[in-house]
Amino acid sequence: MWQEWWVWMVAGLAIGILEILAPGYIFLGFMVGALAVGGLIGLGVLGGSFAVALTSFAFLSLLAWIAMRLTLGKRRNATKTFNKDVNDG
Repeated sequence: MWQEWWVWMVAGLAIGILEILAPGYIFLGFMVGALAVGGLIGLGVLGGSFAVALTSFAFLSLLAWIAMRLTLGKRRNATKTFNKDVNDG
């Protein structure tokens, strides 16, 4: 079942709906990864077992997350950390 392209596309759309309901960009990388795996399976580029599809999904999701992090930047309301104290000489 997981070697069918439409299963990955439906999973990507379901994850996209979760992204709309969740605050922030939590599921967006997973959605891009699932849609990419579905597209690769549909084109015949990616074949094989469920393990190959799942590994590709994880790798593509990570790449999508890194790309979005670089383009969108950090969240503005993220907690600030300080490495040096103003009273240190």
